[in-house]
Amino acid sequence: MLFFCPNCANALYMEKQGECLVFLCHTCPYLYKVTKTIASRNYPKLKQVDDILGGKAAWENVDSTEATCPKCDHNQAFFMQIQTRSADEPMTVFYKCCSCGHRWKD
Repeated sequence: MLFFCPNCANALYMEKQGECLVFLCHTCPYLYKVTKTIASRNYPKLKQVDDILGGKAAWENVDSTEATCPKCDHNQAFFMQIQTRSADEPMTVFYKCCSCGHRWKD
């Protein structure tokens, strides 16, 4: 928020003088003591994001293969292939560990 001096119309600056805050003008002797501090914060709501893999239901009827989990070193994982890029690019393989549920892609 920007305040202006009522005498010369220049921008006021906020400084701490002793125990209180003051608005002061650098071109004229105007000084205004701030008597109370008001602060509030409004956080915007985050947008709901859909799971690109279809959520939990997408992993119900998938096959498993031998793949080592990078988190728990289990050697069995579920996998699914999804075309995430253009048609001339290879499909992306998504894995989900059968033991710990960690997900990664290749």
